[in-house]
Amino acid sequence: MEFSNRLKSLPTQFFATLVQKVSGAVAEGRDVINLGQGNPDQPTPEHIVKALQDAALNPQSHKYSPFRGISELKQAAADFYKREYDVKIDPDTEVAIMFGTKIGLVELPLAMMNENDLMLLPDPGYPDYLSGVALANVRFETMPLLEGNDYLPDYNNLTTEQKMDAKLMYLNYPNNPTGATATNEFFEETVALAKESDIAIVHDFAYGGIGFEEKKPVSFLETEGAKDIGIEMYTLSKTYNMAGWRVGFAVGNPKMIEAINIIQDHLFVSLFPPIQSAATAALNESQQCVEELVGLYEGRRNALVEACSKIGWDVKAPQGSFFTWLPVAKGYTSEEFADLLLEKADVAVAAGNGFGTYGEGYVRVGLLVDEDRLVEAINRIEKLQLF
Repeated sequence: MEFSNRLKSLPTQFFATLVQKVSGAVAEGRDVINLGQGNPDQPTPEHIVKALQDAALNPQSHKYSPFRGISELKQAAADFYKREYDVKIDPDTEVAIMFGTKIGLVELPLAMMNENDLMLLPDPGYPDYLSGVALANVRFETMPLLEGNDYLPDYNNLTTEQKMDAKLMYLNYPNNPTGATATNEFFEETVALAKESDIAIVHDFAYGGIGFEEKKPVSFLETEGAKDIGIEMYTLSKTYNMAGWRVGFAVGNPKMIEAINIIQDHLFVSLFPPIQSAATAALNESQQCVEELVGLYEGRRNALVEACSKIGWDVKAPQGSFFTWLPVAKGYTSEEFADLLLEKADVAVAAGNGFGTYGEGYVRVGLLVDEDRLVEAINRIEKLQLF
């Protein structure tokens, strides 16, 4: 027996390799401070867990869910967008419920593109975008995210051929891995480009709930005309510490939403209904837990940046997400630097080249341990006298 060519074409799972390295160090009995992960460290808020428990006791919840999700969750998603972003969403035609947004990001090229069609991806960017490329057997080209342009793609650098050929573009702000945020003006440029060149836009809004200094991240759908050409994907994993629950949704352009719904009609029978009930409670009820979480991450961010400054490590504070994007020490590649920190300081970080060609020269650090551990990690690095 052999794997299919499609399976063989899948990229190596970057995070699996990272986990393997860290696990090996921990197995040796070393006290590793793991800053390379993207897994929220806080528990799911109690009222969300309680909603799951209550729904699980209802025998009606033990049956198959409607294929396209329960109406209460779709309405909650629409109400959430109206309340948070003043964006009107039709729950019947402009919402798709998903097993986390990674599913949607990987399956959408299968649903909307033909073989050898072109999609545009950010570089650096979330590595699993490439899984959708491989499974759909489409082409991709990258848009560099450079510090000099605030980690936003410069559309002036797209060629005429790229604009003509591209069918789909992925964007992600607040950005993983850089922590950068988008502006209203940038999204206006995006909508104009998409309409002019007939490109469908997918905005991965995974970290939409996490913005610092009282600056709320901008939703792509707030932009006039955005629903004409695109959708936004929102996961509950980060905003509500529900990573293991695997629940998210897409909102926006009805045709793109229908594409997601049709392919999922053939792959799934929607999520366990109590999880959808819990997600409904998360979106509908008090958002104090989100405010507290953002405050926690901002405190960690500030502690990390201050500690780096003290040892001469020149870093910029991220504007959103729970990641920081740090330059490597002189004389090292991203991977060499990450390996050095793990081997000599027992500090795990994610090498920037794992996120794309333009990630070289950086490492990604997660704000997913307590402040004292973040400071201790930098103190360990200081002893290596790299800066």
